[in-house]
Amino acid sequence: MDKNKQQTISPGLYLVSTPIGNLGDMTLRALNVLKKSHIILCEDTRRSKKLLSYYEIKNKLFAYHKFNEKKVSSGIIDSIKKNKIVSLISDAGTPAISDPGMIIVNRCIEEKLNVHPIPGPSAVTSAMSISGFNDKYLFYGFLSKKENELDKILNNLQNLNFPIVFFVPAAKINFFLKKFKKYFIDRKILIAKEMTKIHEQLIREKVESIEPFSKNLKGELTIVLSDKIKEQKYQKKIDESVTIQIKEMLKKYSHKDVVEFISKKENLPKKMVYNFCLQIKK
Repeated sequence: MDKNKQQTISPGLYLVSTPIGNLGDMTLRALNVLKKSHIILCEDTRRSKKLLSYYEIKNKLFAYHKFNEKKVSSGIIDSIKKNKIVSLISDAGTPAISDPGMIIVNRCIEEKLNVHPIPGPSAVTSAMSISGFNDKYLFYGFLSKKENELDKILNNLQNLNFPIVFFVPAAKINFFLKKFKKYFIDRKILIAKEMTKIHEQLIREKVESIEPFSKNLKGELTIVLSDKIKEQKYQKKIDESVTIQIKEMLKKYSHKDVVEFISKKENLPKKMVYNFCLQIKK
């Protein structure tokens, strides 16, 4: 296949994924579609101008955000019907995923107009890919900042035994961590900050152990909660035969070595074996 041969772009709506931080993450196909577009819809024209300027794309931008979606959509539908190529981009990532776009997509579906995904960067898949958690996950998106509503949401989600991905404003992270400790104490957490940027930071911890942030953070964070941590089931009692074995071992080995060996061999909690050894030594 000729690498220089560009794909033919037919009229319709194109949802074009844009970088979540690193401008080098644009795909060749995304650039081709944007260059061929008659109309490029975006959340923030000032922000999107920087991206297009970087790639020397001079097509005109039109504002398309949550406050004007319904108003703008009818005119866009008319343009597509007139064989125009329309692209929709968000400030970062994939349009219509916790970003404006669903209204125009559904209008196109109703009118039987072509809608095409142009895949690329996504904070959701980026965070999940490096989480180390189960790859069968649930994506929720932005959580409510209203406490009563948030409690209802998290109460419904806490029994779902899958990793869950959230977006949260960095300035509210301590508020959400407090809620996670209430509803997801039996999970691990990944906090992804500035993904793909120079100051990318990944914070991994158990939910029960993570401390509040002392500094005010900026921007948005991608949070991944793991599926539930499986609790190891231990025996609850030390059998008489094990008791004899522990006594004999303590004559030859250190307290620590006996605890490690017996707890693993007999599936007993280390704390139980440790305390039992203390009693024998006394």
